[in-house]
Amino acid sequence: MPHKESYDRHNEWYNKHFPSEQSKTDMYKKIRHADKHNVSSWLQNIFFSCLEPLLDSKDKNWLTVGDAYGFDAQHILSSNNMAMATDLNTDFLNVAVKEGIVSVCAAENAEKLTFEDERFDYVLCKESYHHFPRPYAAVYEMLRVAKIAVVIIEPQDPVARMPLLLLINNLLANNVRLLNKIWKNRFSYEPVGNFVYKVSEREFEKLAAGLGLKMVAFKKINPNFWFKGAESIPTSNKNRKFLFIRLKRIVLDILVSLKIIPSQVLASIIFKQAPDDDTIDLLRRSGYRLVNIPVNPYLS
Repeated sequence: MPHKESYDRHNEWYNKHFPSEQSKTDMYKKIRHADKHNVSSWLQNIFFSCLEPLLDSKDKNWLTVGDAYGFDAQHILSSNNMAMATDLNTDFLNVAVKEGIVSVCAAENAEKLTFEDERFDYVLCKESYHHFPRPYAAVYEMLRVAKIAVVIIEPQDPVARMPLLLLINNLLANNVRLLNKIWKNRFSYEPVGNFVYKVSEREFEKLAAGLGLKMVAFKKINPNFWFKGAESIPTSNKNRKFLFIRLKRIVLDILVSLKIIPSQVLASIIFKQAPDDDTIDLLRRSGYRLVNIPVNPYLS
């Protein structure tokens, strides 16, 4: 089946680029000794900023899904919370444990997790959901093993936030060739074999309503400026390349705030338990929009 081939390709990808344990170890050592004030780290911290309201309460138990290198779990551990890193392939994660990047790891298929119900307080899936052949299976599995909430940080589907694109889609519904020519990334695939599955706010609102959950929260970010060599560019006001990237991000943030364009990435939190007042305050202050899901009037 096609999705089985996609799994296999993902499983092999890291070993193709880092074939030996030593090459993996060298990668971690290079990152450890690099200056942290670089564009790559700066962009990664934009993603991690979405977690801060939930990391404020210490000693919570997190599961990271699709955390190939362990860096998501590493960030959570640095906040005095607990984290288990998982990925389809743990060749890299096993080295991460040896190098002290993470404390524990496991090989897991996000679409069929082996953990018992509500094993973890939170589950994080960052920049991996769009790789899954069956993402809906994965989100239900993540909700199953989470006690409090699931956090999904992924590329946003533009059509729900761009009326003009939706209009073009409707007008050209019978002219698929022309529609695909205008909307070139309508069906995006990555070389490793997966369809790029982008998310939307409405999608997770419906999911939460169907399951009788209490709340979802959304934050829009624009962190997609990574390029090869970004780790060697300093985040200095004297560096023109960094200043240009920061300016582009500021412009995008303004356009998103004015609702002219959708954000590049959507951070979504699907709550199984209603957050307390302190957490709600932290979420709002960090830029999240909270959506209360009404109670189904036909179910007691």
